[in-house]
Amino acid sequence: MNNNKKNSDQSSDAQDIQIARLAFIGASIVTLGDLISTLAAGLALDALEKSKNGDSGPPPTQSKDMQKQLDYLINELRQIKKMM
Repeated sequence: MNNNKKNSDQSSDAQDIQIARLAFIGASIVTLGDLISTLAAGLALDALEKSKNGDSGPPPTQSKDMQKQLDYLINELRQIKKMM
């Protein structure tokens, strides 16, 4: 009987770890989604400001910074995919 309780405790611990891992992955995905949403809002704001001022196109440095941020997000998503 004692062996059954021990196996049950180990199974419960493994299940708790799985649940915690899923919660972590979910929180990571939500955080990345919020970051993407923030970037999109920033791009929309820049576009509106430029259209009001008559400017066309983002400055080259801004495009490079946004590309770096997108590359970072893609890398993060790949790492999360590997964890699953």
